Amino acid sequence: MQRFKLELGSGWRLTPPQVLVIGFAAVILTGAVLLSLPLSSTAGKPTPFLNALFTATSAVCVTGLVVVDTATYWSRFGQVVILLLIQVGGLGFMTMSTLAAILLGRRIMLHQRLVIQEALNQISIEGVVRLTRAVIVVTAIIEGTGAVLLTWHWWGLYPPGEAIFQGVFHAISAFCNAGFDLKGEFRSLTGYRTDLLVNLVVTSLIILGGLGFSVLIEFINWPRERYLSLHSRIVVKTTLVLIALGTLLILTIESYNPATLAGRSWFEKLLCSYFQAVTPRTAGFNTIPIADLRPATLFLIVLLMYIGASPGGTGGGIKTTTFVTLILTVLATVRGKSRTEVGNRSLPAGLVPKSLAIAFLSLSLVVGITIALLISEGKDFLLTLFEVTSAFGTVGLSMGLTTELSAVGRALIIALMFAGRVGPLTIAVAVAQRQRENHIRFPEEAIIVG
Repeated sequence: MQRFKLELGSGWRLTPPQVLVIGFAAVILTGAVLLSLPLSSTAGKPTPFLNALFTATSAVCVTGLVVVDTATYWSRFGQVVILLLIQVGGLGFMTMSTLAAILLGRRIMLHQRLVIQEALNQISIEGVVRLTRAVIVVTAIIEGTGAVLLTWHWWGLYPPGEAIFQGVFHAISAFCNAGFDLKGEFRSLTGYRTDLLVNLVVTSLIILGGLGFSVLIEFINWPRERYLSLHSRIVVKTTLVLIALGTLLILTIESYNPATLAGRSWFEKLLCSYFQAVTPRTAGFNTIPIADLRPATLFLIVLLMYIGASPGGTGGGIKTTTFVTLILTVLATVRGKSRTEVGNRSLPAGLVPKSLAIAFLSLSLVVGITIALLISEGKDFLLTLFEVTSAFGTVGLSMGLTTELSAVGRALIIALMFAGRVGPLTIAVAVAQRQRENHIRFPEEAIIVG
C-alpha cells in the first residue's frame, strides 16, 4: 500500500483508499438525488429517498438488486441516470475522471496516478495512465459491439429508438456485470432462455467484463508480444474451470426439476445451465426463475457469487485469484512446503496474508449481515444467505427477498453492496489508523493450532 497522502488543507490528508471510498459515496449520493426527482419516475412523483439510494447504490456498485421494477417504475430520464451510474461504477469514477482530464488536456498528477493504481488494482504505478486509456478504448469497443448485435437482434421487436436503447442498456449492463434489465416485471432474460444470440452475447460480455482489464489488454497484445503474465494465466484457467464445473453441476441437479429444466430439450438445458453458471460471476441476469431452483443449485450459486470475478474488472466477490491463492496455500501446507508455488513461480509472501484478510473480512460481512437480516426480517436461512451473498458479490440475482425488505433490511443491503464494490479490505484500510512499520522483531513463541 502506498504511503502517499493527498493534502486537502488544514492538515486533513486522504490516502488513495479513502479517496476511493469517498468518491464512490459521492457518486452514489448524486445518483440518489437525481433518481428521487419527479422527473425520474413514470408517475411523475418524487421517489422515496431510501428507494432512490438503494437503486443508485445498486447501479454504481454494479449489483442489479432492485426494489422497484427498472422497466416500468423509472422514466426514460431515470433509466438514463441508472445507465450512467452503471457505466461510472463499472469502470470506476477515477477512470472517468481521468478520461475527463485527458479530454481537457490536463496533466495527470502523482496523487491521481496513485488513486488510479488503487482503483485498477495494479501492482505498480508505472503505466497506469496508459492502462486507463486502453481501458476506455477496450470498453468502448466491447460495449459497442454488444450494443450493435443486441440492437440488430431486437430491431423488429421494438421501434428503432427503443431497440437502440435496449441494445445499449443491456450491453453496458452486461459488460459492467450490473444485471439491470428493461424487460419488466422482474423477469430478467427468462423470455430469452432459448435465444442463442442473446445468451451468447450477454454471457460473452459478462465474461469479458469479469476477466479484468489488464488481462484483456494482455490478450490483445499477445499476437505481438507473445507473453501472458502468471496473473492472466491463473484468471483465465480459473474462469474456465468455474464456468465448466458450474454448468455441469447445474445441468445435473436441475435436469429433472419440473420447475426449471425437466422436459426441456438438451439444447435448452445446456444453454440455460451455461448461462446460469456464468451469471453469478457477477452479473445478475437469469434465464430460469431463481426461486424455483433446487437448494443444492442455490448453494452452488452462493459459492460462485462469493468467489466472484477477477481483479481489475467490473465484477465483485473475493476474486478468482484470491480463491486460487488460498487453495494453493492449503495444498502447499499439506505437502509440507513453506512457500506457495504455481507455474514454476513462487507467490510473494505478503500475498497470502492479504488473501486471507480479504476472504475473512468478506466472510465476516456475509455472516454478520445474514444474522442481522434473519433477526430483522425473519425469513428463511437459505433465502437470506442467497440475497446477502448476491449483494456482497455485486451479483444481483434474487429469490425475491429484496422487494420485501424493511427499511432496516434495505439499509443493511445498501451498506453491503457498497462494501462489496469498493472492497472490504480497501474500506478497512481507509478507516483504520495506519501505523509506521516497526522494525523491532520480538522473540518467537509457538502456539498450538489445528
